[in-house]
Amino acid sequence: MTEQVEDFDRLVEPFRAELLAYCYRMLGSAHDAEDLVQDTFLRAWRAREQYDSTRGSLRTWLYRIATNVCLTALEVRGRRPLPSGLVAASDPLSPLVHGGNVWLQPLPDSMLDASDPAVAVVSRSSLRLAFAAALQLLSARQRGALILRDVLGFSAAEAAEILGTTVASVNSSLHRARSGVQGVHAESEPTAAEQRAWVDRYMKAFLQADVEGLKRLLTEDVIMEMPPMLNWFAGPGNYGLFMEWVFRAAGTDWRLTAVAANGQHGFAAYRRVGDAYELHTLQLFTVTAEGISRTSVFQDSEVFTSFGLAPRLDPEELPSPDANSSGPAAGMY
Repeated sequence: MTEQVEDFDRLVEPFRAELLAYCYRMLGSAHDAEDLVQDTFLRAWRAREQYDSTRGSLRTWLYRIATNVCLTALEVRGRRPLPSGLVAASDPLSPLVHGGNVWLQPLPDSMLDASDPAVAVVSRSSLRLAFAAALQLLSARQRGALILRDVLGFSAAEAAEILGTTVASVNSSLHRARSGVQGVHAESEPTAAEQRAWVDRYMKAFLQADVEGLKRLLTEDVIMEMPPMLNWFAGPGNYGLFMEWVFRAAGTDWRLTAVAANGQHGFAAYRRVGDAYELHTLQLFTVTAEGISRTSVFQDSEVFTSFGLAPRLDPEELPSPDANSSGPAAGMY
């Protein structure tokens, strides 16, 4: 039995990273995605005698199981949107309103890298937060059809087999889904190094509480949203007013550590409270050739845990911001 398990693990393990990304796109939660991949492998093990390699690939068979697992989960867990997909933009100085919703969460890049250090099958651009949020506004089957066909490249017949439906139904769902996410994909993105450079400049301005410096890094149509709050803002002016309030309310003594999720760069922000720095938010940035077009700010203990972030930092163990000559990308800043 042990040898059978080991043989089975060797067969399915190469698909872990892409199945994790698939379940994340479907559910919008890193924690749920991990659980559903484990459930997929468990179900596959139990049904291993039913797999017939002459009737289809192992990959297609695993995706069918994962899809069934995801569709079942969605019946009880529902959608995970972002505030900008639910309500109108707010006045930047209006009181913060807790939405009480279950929100989209970021997927740490490290979760994919840990699954497969050489992972190339997972398109990071298809994990961007804006795209993941748009998927959450689709029906579950529309979501599945779009991911299977446009992201993963399955044929209509393969997608129909995975979804347990007809080719005509897949094509209908795909047409509706494409209309729902139209305009979400960026036409072109800067290189990873260029994106990192934009975020590094933002981090330096943030540490200096330089609101005008922050505004110079933003596009004219920039959006800031911060689940679990319903409030979100559009435009550099409103963005600047809100950041002025943040520095007045939370102070200007911060430490930042670089993070990466959904193929995007960002940082965890630690605010000085008494004798230590306490974890405040995790912030991710969408970067275009013109600058930062979206800031997604998360204040969620489950998100913090998925990134392995310490809740507090001892200032005696930290370098001062000026001491780190290599910049924010090196880690703590």
